[in-house]
Amino acid sequence: METLIWSVHIVAAVIIIILILLQQGKGADMGAAFGSGASGSLFGASGSANFLSRMTALATTVFFITSLTLTYFSSGSHSGEESVMQKLDMKSGEAAAPAGGDKLGTPDKEGEGDAASRVGEIPE
Repeated sequence: METLIWSVHIVAAVIIIILILLQQGKGADMGAAFGSGASGSLFGASGSANFLSRMTALATTVFFITSLTLTYFSSGSHSGEESVMQKLDMKSGEAAAPAGGDKLGTPDKEGEGDAASRVGEIPE
């Protein structure tokens, strides 16, 4: 099911790109409107939408519906799962304890410090 929605989503995206590139811009007739006696208004005809704009609206609607459907599927909305914040708290709680030494991060034994704590030392 998800593969079918991905296919429709990609096809809708390609169709939107093609339809937008085929359409003429609203400002294309502006030069004609100023001096050549164009029949339309300054920013194009104010009549009903043509075939390309209606097909673009349809393809965009399909694209948004498939986007929302794919978002729903990817969210993994199963009952009984924790929220993202709870998962983050569990992961950060496990990694918060230092590997060795006390809570301040000082080593247990002399000479077990990491390289960052020995930056100012002169080697013998």
